[in-house]
Amino acid sequence: MAEAQAQDSHGDHRAQVLMIKPTGAYTHFPSIFTQKFRLLRAWESSLPLDQFLTKNARSVRALLTNNVVVVGAELLRLLPALRVVVATTAGVDNIDLAECWRRGISVTDNGSANTEDVADVAVGLLIDVFRRVSASDRYVRGGFWRSKGDFPLGFKVRGKRIGIVGLGKIGFEVAKRLKAFGCNISYNSRNEKPSVSYPFYSTVRDLAENSDAIILCCSLTDQTRRLVDKEVLSALGKKGVVINIGRGALIDEKELVRCLVGGKFGGAGLDVFEDEPNVPEELFALDNVFLSPHLAGYTLESFEAAAEVAIANLEAFFSNKPLLSPITID
Repeated sequence: MAEAQAQDSHGDHRAQVLMIKPTGAYTHFPSIFTQKFRLLRAWESSLPLDQFLTKNARSVRALLTNNVVVVGAELLRLLPALRVVVATTAGVDNIDLAECWRRGISVTDNGSANTEDVADVAVGLLIDVFRRVSASDRYVRGGFWRSKGDFPLGFKVRGKRIGIVGLGKIGFEVAKRLKAFGCNISYNSRNEKPSVSYPFYSTVRDLAENSDAIILCCSLTDQTRRLVDKEVLSALGKKGVVINIGRGALIDEKELVRCLVGGKFGGAGLDVFEDEPNVPEELFALDNVFLSPHLAGYTLESFEAAAEVAIANLEAFFSNKPLLSPITID
C-alpha cells in the first residue's frame, strides 16, 4: 500500500484518505473527494473490515468519516499510522475522542457548516408542535375537515418560555431565532456564560421546571446520555414540549413514549432517535408529535459546505498547516 503522497493509477500525486462506509447523503462524498484525494474505499471490498484494514490501510494517515462508523479503540488499533480523523458531521459521539488524543490523533468536525440549518429545523419543530401544523395538514388531506369539522386549536408561540440545553453554536442560533418570535429564553450548559444575558440554570431539571418547552442542542456524551429522564419530563409538566435536534440518546426514549401515549406530556418534535432508523411505532398516530428522519443538518447548501470544510481540513493536514475545525480537549 502506498504512503500518503503516493502516486495513483492516473499518475497524479494525491494524498491517500480512508473512507469506511458512506451512508445516506454521504453516498455522494466519494465522487467529491476523489477529485483531490486518493480515496481508499473500504466498503467496496469483499473482505471483512479488519482484514481489509490489516491488508490495505496500515499506512493510512487520514480517515474521513460520518456519524455512522464507530471510531473506537478496536478500529484505531488497525490504523497505526493514522494521525487525523476528519468528521463530516457536527456531532462526533461515534468517535472515541479520548482514545484518539491518547494516540496523538487529531479530530475535526464540520465547523459551522450546518449550524443555521439545524437551528431552522429546531424552530420549525417547535412551531409545528405548538401550532400542530403537520397534524392539521394530515387532517385536511384525510378529508376530516369536511367530515368532522374544525381541527382542534394549537398554542401560541409568542411569549413561551423556551429552555435551551447546550448554548453552543447551534443553541445560540436557536435562541436568536426564537427571540425574534417573542419567546423568553433561558439555558443550561456545562458552564454559565458571563457574556450571555439569558437566565442560566445549573440543572436541566430546574430549566425544565421554568420552561414551557426545552430544545436539546447539546452533544451526546457519557454525562448527557438520557439527560431528559422521567424527572425532567415531570418538571416540564403535562403541557410541556421537548424538541431534540441533538442525538436520540439524550432522551430516555421509552419514558418519553410512555408519557406521550399516556397523555401525560404536551408534545415532542424529534429529528433524532436512539436506534435509527427504528422509531417507536407508538408515536406514529400521535398528533402532538412531529417525527423527522435525522435531516435537520442536511440541505444541499450545508452538504456542500460540510464537504468544503472536510476538504480544507485534509488539505491542511497533508500540508502541515493548522486544521480548520479541530476539536480540542476541554
